[in-house]
Amino acid sequence: MSTLARWCYRHRLVVVLLWLGMLVGLGVASTSAGSAYNNSFSLPNTESTRALNLLKKAFPGQAGDTDTVVWHVESGSVRDSATKTRMTGTLDKISKLPEVSAVTSPYGKLGAAQISKDGRTAYAQVTFSKAAPEIDKADVNRVIDTAKMARTDGLKVELGGQAIQNTETAPPATSELVGVLAAAVVLFLAFGSLFAMALPILTAIAGVGTAILTTGLLSHAMSIGNIAPTLSALIGLGVGIDYALFIVTRHRKGLQSGLDVPESLARAVNTSGRAVLFAGATVCIALLGLFVLRVNFLNGIAIAASLTVALTVLAAVTLLPALLGLLGTRVLGRRARRRLAAGESVSENSASSPWSRWAGVVQRRPRALSLVALVVMAALSIPVISLRLGSSDAGNNPESSTTRKAYDLLADGFGPGFNGPLQLVAEAPTTADRAALANLSTRLKDVDGIASVIAVPMQSGSTVGIIQVVPTTSPQAKQTSDLIDHLRDQVIPAAEKGTGLQVHVGGQTAVFDDFAAVLTSKLPEFIAVIVVLGGLLLMLAFRSLLIPATGAVMNLLAAGASFGILIAMFQWGWGSEALGLGKAGPVDAFIPVIMISILFGLSMDYQVFLVSRMHEEWLHTKDNARSVRVGQVETARVIAAAALIMVCVFVAFVFGGQRVIAEFGIGLAAAVALDAFILRTILVPAVMHLFGKANWYLPAWLERTMPHLSVEPPDEPLPARPHDDPTPIPEPSSRP
Repeated sequence: MSTLARWCYRHRLVVVLLWLGMLVGLGVASTSAGSAYNNSFSLPNTESTRALNLLKKAFPGQAGDTDTVVWHVESGSVRDSATKTRMTGTLDKISKLPEVSAVTSPYGKLGAAQISKDGRTAYAQVTFSKAAPEIDKADVNRVIDTAKMARTDGLKVELGGQAIQNTETAPPATSELVGVLAAAVVLFLAFGSLFAMALPILTAIAGVGTAILTTGLLSHAMSIGNIAPTLSALIGLGVGIDYALFIVTRHRKGLQSGLDVPESLARAVNTSGRAVLFAGATVCIALLGLFVLRVNFLNGIAIAASLTVALTVLAAVTLLPALLGLLGTRVLGRRARRRLAAGESVSENSASSPWSRWAGVVQRRPRALSLVALVVMAALSIPVISLRLGSSDAGNNPESSTTRKAYDLLADGFGPGFNGPLQLVAEAPTTADRAALANLSTRLKDVDGIASVIAVPMQSGSTVGIIQVVPTTSPQAKQTSDLIDHLRDQVIPAAEKGTGLQVHVGGQTAVFDDFAAVLTSKLPEFIAVIVVLGGLLLMLAFRSLLIPATGAVMNLLAAGASFGILIAMFQWGWGSEALGLGKAGPVDAFIPVIMISILFGLSMDYQVFLVSRMHEEWLHTKDNARSVRVGQVETARVIAAAALIMVCVFVAFVFGGQRVIAEFGIGLAAAVALDAFILRTILVPAVMHLFGKANWYLPAWLERTMPHLSVEPPDEPLPARPHDDPTPIPEPSSRP
């Protein structure tokens, strides 16, 4: 690593130009080719997938997005001549707008079903010529503006659908800018230098920008979800700034100790740079563990996120040393440069520092502090017991959004289940099959939990029969999920008995119900894989059995507590409406697996940076108490700054208008804060004090068979300076 750092220093201008050239080249290629993100995913061998395949067979030409215009009158009826004339004219205008291929009005011959029983709510379907992600937002906004012009004091007009919802999402750049600005403030407070503040941000932006442009090009070759760029930016900015922070901090320490710039850079990259490589590798391994779930939607996100982490690591060990070489000693503040010129050195971890005093408190009272920390983490984890997976929809959007208002109007006018109908689909080529399907349609009307049943007429030349079932409860309600199970396990098998009919329950609600079931069933296997892999890496790095076990337990505690906060806010609705994050609802099905993979990686980062310094001291002194104390004191400041930066970045993404990203932002921010300020500051050092020398035990036979992996080599001795403070970190008093 030191060789790489020296090469980047000697060719610093070339390295910077290479990165600039790569960004420009990828930017040109991305502008030319565009991106092909899509949220399609397959769930092999599930009922909803079989139903979807039959629906595609029955309606092969339906490719455009279908959205909804909903209107409601406070008094009278939507059939009144004034309302009918006003809305008919509005729908006629919409039908002539660009990208609109068809408008189905409730005032047409077959539109009676599009008017509520009380006659006060109606809706029209607007079919676009393209899928929602492909429609220009300007064209969608024309539809929205035209529809809203029909509003009067007694007439509400709202719009729903995926294309409409896409216009309500704030551009990712807004969240990224807020996160970067917040990180800049923390870095300036930590370093006291504008140059030192700017370098981690520039490095992270270079890594994230390169990764997102590359991911956009990759989306043409594989399925990558629409949330991948935003999620990658969220993760990449957080870890990228942190990784650069660790290296810049070590470099500044070397300069303050009297090393020249190239030597300080070489040592910083050879020590903190190695730790960054190890930490980045653990994050990538945890993310790629999503492949265990065998869901292509998650595979694409895993590749995008791990590519982002890998490129931020590459930027930290190549671009950052080059930029530091260009700045020279200006990475230090003016006061530090003056003291350096005067032959002085500065210790940031003096015996009187708050971190040193806190480390002494932890060493004196490990049992009490461990108990307090465990109680806090356990209390925050309690909501996990009620975790319910599902899928958020327009009903969870903020109250002020038109999609939420349209959702509520449809639910009030047509019933809560109207927003998520089920589709029972079967191949019915014979007269007997069609009779059996008709018999099933009759039986369904007597099933509890079903509001209405509509047998959809077969398309000309098609053999696919469809029955649309509207539940009495909302798509996210547990009763709706129970109804799906009841139909599949009892009602449909009874109707199929003695016939050759095979009926599959599909529709978007059933798809997400199956998605949640698939991920829930594979979650234990997934957690086991990443815990074992992470534990093996820690065992190789620190030659210990207890440290990997401690790390795994801490990761699970952080995950449990952060999920508790996530569930309380988004599932229970504690503060979600007040913060503009929408109505309470189940946690999105894929949130836990992605969050766990990210959390295990990020938690491992802090474990590596903390324990590597303890391990280095242990190798020198064989004194566990001193090793734990010194490791905590010398890493606490940088871990706290790194965690605060990550929290700022993650929270900034919460208010971007996407509920899924907001869930990630809240969950990850909570996890990092708890991990850094409770687990790594209190519980880990306290437990290691209690374990004593057992922390570093490894059976001799295992030691002989295991390969050696050096995370951070021991620091080389720094040059002595005439004004160095020789006072060591004192032993804590034995008095309580």
